[in-house]
Amino acid sequence: MSKTRDFQFQDGQGFWVFGYGSLMWDPGFAFAEKRTGLLRGYHRSFCLYSHRYRGTPELPGLVLGLDRGGCCRGIVYRVAARNARRTWDYLWDSAMNQYSYQARHVHIATDKGTVDAVAYVVRRDHKQYAGKLTPDETLKCVVQGRGGRGTCFDYLANTVRHLDELGLPDGPLHHLLRLARKKAGEHLLEP
Repeated sequence: MSKTRDFQFQDGQGFWVFGYGSLMWDPGFAFAEKRTGLLRGYHRSFCLYSHRYRGTPELPGLVLGLDRGGCCRGIVYRVAARNARRTWDYLWDSAMNQYSYQARHVHIATDKGTVDAVAYVVRRDHKQYAGKLTPDETLKCVVQGRGGRGTCFDYLANTVRHLDELGLPDGPLHHLLRLARKKAGEHLLEP
């Protein structure tokens, strides 16, 4: 596993940020450069309960997080110093509002060399951590989840589609999508 530490933002300096989910195709901030990169020591996973955006407390959905182990391909963005504060505040507001993620200093391998970046890693001690669900429990959450930003199923399908478009296929997510399509089809056949 790569060595990591909590990321400390330095006012007036640019930084790199690693995207592994929707940040890859909809960053929402100005960046000076982007590269495809590999993060070792973490994998992309539907490991965080969503009670607001992709589910409810009664019928939770799941959202992506970086969880320990394996590796993850994604996009790393360089944010220029002039945009750093605005971008940091934007990322903090979107990723840290429930304190379910931790901003970590990581090393990302790219075709132009390794860059030091910030990545938002799931906090395993958070009450919404769902990384220990069985495959059937994960599937249930994906199929049932519906929240303020749509269904968990659509979030999964959109993630897989965008990863494929970026040339970054993710076998476990493809497998989960196949199972979710089958399960969702079964629910459509029920009276």
